[in-house]
Amino acid sequence: MDNRATQTFQDDCLELLRQQTEGRRVNRRAFLSTLAALGVSPALFRLTPAHAQAKEIVVVNWGGDAVTAMTAAWAVPFNKNAGFKAVIDGSGPSSAKIKAMVDSGKVTWDVVDRNLIAALELGRQNLLEKIDYSIVDKSKVRPEHAGEWGLGSYIYSNVLAYQTDAFGGRTPKTWADFYNTKDFPGKRTMRKHIDGQLETALLADGVAPDKLYPLDVKRALDKIKSIKKDVIFWATGAESQQVFRDREVVMGSVFNTRALVAKRESNGKVDFHYNQASAWVGAWLTPRGNPAGKEVFKFMAATQDPASQVELFKLLGNGPVNPAAAAMVPADMKTLDPGSPENYAMQIPADPEWYAANSATVLNQYLEAIS
Repeated sequence: MDNRATQTFQDDCLELLRQQTEGRRVNRRAFLSTLAALGVSPALFRLTPAHAQAKEIVVVNWGGDAVTAMTAAWAVPFNKNAGFKAVIDGSGPSSAKIKAMVDSGKVTWDVVDRNLIAALELGRQNLLEKIDYSIVDKSKVRPEHAGEWGLGSYIYSNVLAYQTDAFGGRTPKTWADFYNTKDFPGKRTMRKHIDGQLETALLADGVAPDKLYPLDVKRALDKIKSIKKDVIFWATGAESQQVFRDREVVMGSVFNTRALVAKRESNGKVDFHYNQASAWVGAWLTPRGNPAGKEVFKFMAATQDPASQVELFKLLGNGPVNPAAAAMVPADMKTLDPGSPENYAMQIPADPEWYAANSATVLNQYLEAIS
């Protein structure tokens, strides 16, 4: 799913926390792979990248402060005890780049930050190594987060956020309230992408949470079109936050990370909850033929440490995927954690199987419906 109409959740995390310098560490292997993916000759560059160490695990995410955060939360602790050194690289592990590497037999990445949907899409094309559960502990994630080609690494959510002073003390508690423009008047905001949006429409239309999938696309689109004139559609997380800041909307369907920042910067005038939210999972994937071989699964296993996942939550807002981490989350952050047992129980886990099979086709229908 690389040809998306909007940025990915990972992209938005980077924009949300980006600083003027990315703090990126460049090594020879990652540097050359990036140039190859871009079709650029190394001869055009005068700088000489540092040579990769003989024993190195290249972990690729989407750049920016995610490099700094994952280095602090996962690479530094791992490197203290491992025979291999994990290096976080921010090249951006798109499906097209992964496929090009594997097809050419010139794989330079060991593990990438994607999701369980991509794990199914790429795994079924024979582009990924299967997760070695003799090394990685399947019991440290929920069963639905331990895939054949992907291992859950953090949780994020699509939540209902709202202006607390917009409805005379009343609180929109469900997606039915979101679609009820009579009792809860005012502009709403929704993502310009299907992820999590069709679910809101079906829940509002009376579909039971355990009957959501497979999604009834026509029914969902009809429901969304019924309030389209009252909706501002956002393409980036920054836009979703700005319409709350400017009070252009009274409520919205947004990432929990953006809702959290809006809550903090407004001193609670914007709030959100996890009731009927959709829960999404970032995941580790390993390109087939990765240089570090099975050593990469030792890195994945190390990232299952609950304390390190809490550290990432503090730095990026991505919830711990290991249920054991809930007890370690600071008291003032517990209600904000999408992965806590209480919050997770209120949510509907997104179905990777449905999205892997339908996302590309249905996205076009969605964009046509909201245009």
